[in-house]
Amino acid sequence: MTVFDLINMLGGMGLFLFGMSVMGDCLKKVAGSRLEMILYRLSGNPLKGILLGTGVTALIQSSSATSVMAVGFVNSGMMTVRQAIGIVLGAVLGTSVTGWILCLNSLGSGAAGIFSTSTLTGLVSLTGIILWMFSKSRTRKNIGGVLLGFAVLMFGMSTMSGSVTSLRDDPAFISLLTRFSSPVLGILAGLLITAVLQSASASIGILQALAVTGQLSFATALPIIMGVAIGASVPVLLSAMSAGVNAKRTAMAYLAVDVLGAAVCGIVFYALNAFLRFPFMDAPVGMVAVALTNTLFRLATVVFLTPFTGLLEKLVCRIFPDDADTLKEKQDMDRLEPGFLDHPALALEQSAEVLASMAARALEGVESAVRARREGDREAAKRAVGLEEVLDRYEDRVGSYLTKLLTADLTAELSEKLTADLNALSGLESISDRAEAVAGKAEAMIEAGAVFSEGAAADMTLAEDAALEIVSLAVRAFAEKDTDAARRTVPLRETMEKMCAAMRGRHIERIGRGESSYENGFYFSDMLAEYERIASHCTLVASAALPKEESGHASRQLEREGENYPVYIKEYEERFLSALGPA
Repeated sequence: MTVFDLINMLGGMGLFLFGMSVMGDCLKKVAGSRLEMILYRLSGNPLKGILLGTGVTALIQSSSATSVMAVGFVNSGMMTVRQAIGIVLGAVLGTSVTGWILCLNSLGSGAAGIFSTSTLTGLVSLTGIILWMFSKSRTRKNIGGVLLGFAVLMFGMSTMSGSVTSLRDDPAFISLLTRFSSPVLGILAGLLITAVLQSASASIGILQALAVTGQLSFATALPIIMGVAIGASVPVLLSAMSAGVNAKRTAMAYLAVDVLGAAVCGIVFYALNAFLRFPFMDAPVGMVAVALTNTLFRLATVVFLTPFTGLLEKLVCRIFPDDADTLKEKQDMDRLEPGFLDHPALALEQSAEVLASMAARALEGVESAVRARREGDREAAKRAVGLEEVLDRYEDRVGSYLTKLLTADLTAELSEKLTADLNALSGLESISDRAEAVAGKAEAMIEAGAVFSEGAAADMTLAEDAALEIVSLAVRAFAEKDTDAARRTVPLRETMEKMCAAMRGRHIERIGRGESSYENGFYFSDMLAEYERIASHCTLVASAALPKEESGHASRQLEREGENYPVYIKEYEERFLSALGPA
């Protein structure tokens, strides 16, 4: 094999990988978000999950993408680990479809007319170019992208196959392939190649290209195929590294399926071979044989492991036991017993306990975001983001639970409480969203090495103290039904609005004096806006603790009629507005 052959092979590999990426991306765009919703809605039992996982993976040409979707669903609480394992099993099987598509390349350049690879590739690329360049419909453009990706993929495959034909008589190449006939070495080789390429389909495509030399035997191909299956779990594992416990379990299930499939199939096959001495072990395999072997191996894995879905779930739960957050979430969700819905008073009492727990987490999210800004703490920023994901799950579960009570026969008192709790639910989730936004800006400042000037830092610290104060008041008001804490939130919110307006003016003066940059000014202004939004949501949460005549109105004038309003306003203006030092 000459240097030019090597360059051609690497160029063909690049085109092959690029074509596969373009084709997969455009297929996802054609399907839009419908694939995700189909996976979510129709994965109720393992068999449906397997069929859906197979179909979606065959469509988007990526088992990793399908499994990452399942990881995301589990992490958001929309899907259980057991449901996700069914999707994973289907993805394992569905990824073998790409190998059959690549078999079109085995038609060869010697075939006549439209059936030749070059003619087929040319027709597909021409159609793709027409759709891509001249179609006004986005869907048709994406279909053109799919066809162009397929054409590039096929051209890359042809280039790779052509560049390795000289290896068919190369003693060094033959010796290398012979070594991979050892199951351990073959599995390691397939695993490493796939871990690097991040695509099982691409690895199988390269193996099919090598099969063109006629020197690839079944004994060499099988262990590499098993290694490819295990290596495909790497991108899924990476996607779950920073996710929750259940997402980690799903990613580990993908690895467990591939490892157990390779172990069981390998042990059974090689044990039978030791007794029967299969005559085809040393026979050369072509592209079709590689695709067939890959499909049969994956089918055997799915058939064998499907009955053990429950055991797989227990295995991954053992590997990743529940942490304190997950246990607390489970305890909270167990309170939302469907049987209580027949007794609305009891259901509302239980959901209120869950909302109180949610409120405590919202406060922790704001505290984490503030710590991220003050201390440049990336872990605190990640904590705020993680808590926002947790509160999203709470909102989904509690919201669905409370919504079912809307059709119940409620007394006027219970109906008012239900409305107040739904408002509080929305407010708590929004507080968490805003905390995540502050954490994101803090992390962006850390990345950029941006630091507030002394005056700006002092102002921001004061705004953060006020934000922490009003969130604490709202949480106490809701959890303890503390009406005094609830009535304090409006005066503090109004004080924060005045304070933030003054701070913006002061910061403009600092920029004018050259003490602060315009870039830092954006961070400063955006964070103040987030704290103002947090204050607004806090009044909504706190209003759930007030009597109807106070919580239901929208007029600030009525809020000011409370006898303690002037006292609270004076207190907060002295604590925050008067505390503003020199700009």
